Amino acid sequence: MAKPKIVILGAGLGGAIAAFEIKDAVGERAEVSVVSQGDVFHFVPSNPWVAVHWRKRGAIEVKLPPVFKKRGVAFTGVGAKKVSPADNRIELNDGAVLDYDYLVIATGPDLAFDEIPGLGPHGGFTQSICHVDHAETAAAAFDRFVEAPGPIVVGAVQGASCFGPAYEFAMLLDTELKRRKIRDRVPMTFVTSEPYIGHLGLDGVGDTKGLLESEMRNRHIKWVTNAKVTSVEAGLMHVEEIGEDGAVKASHDLPFAFSMMLPAFRGVAAVRGIEGLTNPRGFILVDKHQRNPTFPNIFALGVCVAIPPTGKTPVPVGVPKTGFMIESMVAAIAKNLGQIMDGRAASNEATWNAFCLADFGDGGVAFVAQPQIPPRNVNWSAEGKWVHLAKVAFEKYFLRKIKRGESEPFYEKLALDVMGLRKIKG
Repeated sequence: MAKPKIVILGAGLGGAIAAFEIKDAVGERAEVSVVSQGDVFHFVPSNPWVAVHWRKRGAIEVKLPPVFKKRGVAFTGVGAKKVSPADNRIELNDGAVLDYDYLVIATGPDLAFDEIPGLGPHGGFTQSICHVDHAETAAAAFDRFVEAPGPIVVGAVQGASCFGPAYEFAMLLDTELKRRKIRDRVPMTFVTSEPYIGHLGLDGVGDTKGLLESEMRNRHIKWVTNAKVTSVEAGLMHVEEIGEDGAVKASHDLPFAFSMMLPAFRGVAAVRGIEGLTNPRGFILVDKHQRNPTFPNIFALGVCVAIPPTGKTPVPVGVPKTGFMIESMVAAIAKNLGQIMDGRAASNEATWNAFCLADFGDGGVAFVAQPQIPPRNVNWSAEGKWVHLAKVAFEKYFLRKIKRGESEPFYEKLALDVMGLRKIKG
């Protein structure tokens, strides 16, 4: 009798770990394979460092084929063109077709630069740190900028759901410009769709509002909240500030010599528009077991998962999927697939707890939210130089984990238990 085929679509922060953990859970009872766009893993949280030359690209990359081969996981880096849930198959970009019994979608997002005229590094006028390619392009633009300094605009547009990297990058720029002794020549403005500084798409965590506002003031960074970016042209960003009633409260034409704006996310083309699988933005619909209600042999994790916003805001604000939250989804799916291989019903639920480190170069902010969506049992935030050191250590640890093909070593479990962070409910 043929073994069930489990296919994982995506090999980023969630997909790579999912491959290791699912393989551990199902053993030889199923075939596990991964479909990825490219064959290199990039540690995305380090992209802001790449953009200011604090890291080289090669330092945050891992070649995946030998790692998966060592773990007994099949791999292809050609990418997926279209998922056909009714037929249990995936059309790949090279024309091949891959059948599956169970599909785990971990693609990450499609970056919706095209939704705002002039946005983005591809034919637009702003930079991005969402991908290492973008970070390298941003680094080259920053090199040109320091030769002729001027205003900087950093932030996240309407519909964005990942605000931490925008705050990180604004503070890293401030730190780097001070090191170069040119900060006094660079006015900085932070533009965000959040209703207040430190909202983070989570209605704040602990005192993130106070901590981040204080950082902004101390670093002389002005801000515009409830911001809707209408268009960008060379050296000029057009922004509408929206009031609580939904009307335009003020209009801002912000000049810039360098700008990095995070875009809104949407589901990738391979899954977008499939009825029953996705919401209108192309994000995967899941139940409490990370399972699609219409196609129960499909699971999803990470940024591609549909999560309703925490509340109504004047400008659309998405909910971030932080690293620990993603790993909790991975753990639930792996355990559920293990149960299914045993002929049992899937019963594991991810906690969706959040633990985040935002590095500012000379300090940073950390927060813990249990669960990520309020109301919470734990709602804590803190700042200090230790955050920078902790993120450097985490980068090295996570890359080592990928290189070794490990999901969660025993010492990681021990550390999480000490911190009271659990991946699975119950």
